[in-house]
Amino acid sequence: MSNLVITGGSRLCGIIEVPGAKNAVLPVLAATLLNKGTSILENCPELDDVTTMLEILGALGCGIRREGSRIEVDASRLTASSIPEALARKMRSSIIILGALLARCGEVHVSYPGGCEIGLRPIDMHLKALSQMGAQIDGINDGILRCRAEKLTGCEILLDYPSVGATENIMLAASMAEGETIIRNAAKEPEIDDLQAFLRKLGVQVSGAGTGVIRIQGTREIKAEPVHRIIPDRIVAGTYLAAAAATGGSLVVTGVIYDHIGSVLYCLKRCGCRIKNYSGNVIALESNGNLTALDLVRTSPYPGFPTDMQPQMVALLSKCRGTSVVVETVFENRFRYTEQLMKLGADISVQGRTAIIRGVDKLKAAQLEARDLRGGAALVIGALAAEGTSSISGVNYIDRGYERMEKVLSSIGADIKRVET
Repeated sequence: MSNLVITGGSRLCGIIEVPGAKNAVLPVLAATLLNKGTSILENCPELDDVTTMLEILGALGCGIRREGSRIEVDASRLTASSIPEALARKMRSSIIILGALLARCGEVHVSYPGGCEIGLRPIDMHLKALSQMGAQIDGINDGILRCRAEKLTGCEILLDYPSVGATENIMLAASMAEGETIIRNAAKEPEIDDLQAFLRKLGVQVSGAGTGVIRIQGTREIKAEPVHRIIPDRIVAGTYLAAAAATGGSLVVTGVIYDHIGSVLYCLKRCGCRIKNYSGNVIALESNGNLTALDLVRTSPYPGFPTDMQPQMVALLSKCRGTSVVVETVFENRFRYTEQLMKLGADISVQGRTAIIRGVDKLKAAQLEARDLRGGAALVIGALAAEGTSSISGVNYIDRGYERMEKVLSSIGADIKRVET
């Protein structure tokens, strides 16, 4: 086990490069199961969740070769259609293999997925859509979900909510289904577009990513040897920009796609940060630390303000003059981390899915515990902006989405170290 020990008060200044996106690489790794050859992925982040996904693929019979940010997956010889329970329970995204494995093997056994405890994330939409395509769902017995399909058939699917995971699972299953599948009210996140780009390299006819309607023409002739570069992580970029803003710093972020974090940059500008964009993939932020509150921030599906940036924004708003209101519309338990921020002296009131943040002049160091990925990132931001030395446990959650966070922050002036306990 590890703790992060942070002495606050240092301005974050410098340049960082954004790694590949966790939420893009996981579905693309699942999509490699469709390919009966070798897929090569570049710009893959070195994260615990990525390691878990590779372990799942290896357990299914895939050959894995990993060198830094480059991963090769040879899915020519699958030997299993059951995902080991211990691995599936490590992360929520394990469910994304359901569609790909069902399409490739015709059956799949998987335990109910685990991950961060930020609220209910039912897979009903996933299962309903696969049933419409011809899959037989045996239900969850003893925690194991059993699905099989002699043949998947394309159809028209209307999602009750633009779920990213459900959209991706349908795209994967539809890639080898007979006929055309149309997804209406599809998620529009950039990670959906990245998955579409990879599927096209496999020879799948798919269009519409980034809009509310996606069309997939299934094929059984997937013979590509694709090389694909994962898009940069917009949430990682937003997290470090928020940290620089909270410490009155000056930060240049490279390798990011400006349009992907437009809603986050908009809020940072409203707080009083100066933002400049160079060539579409370099963002410079300057903050004097004397920032103002936001009257309302409401999370919503892309291109709205991302739920995965809500905790980091609340941490920043804790140091902004005035009163801010943040409404969480996606996960009902995503404000659990605020109890830890209040240990630092933050003035936060939570009423259901609404948080009222009254900015304070100073935050004070405390002993903190991360209980989920993005909440953990919020605690790091709070500790960086606080006076004194804080210690954060539960670093394993942070490691699921941030590649060597302490090294990145140290490189731009933070007093932070990882201590083994």
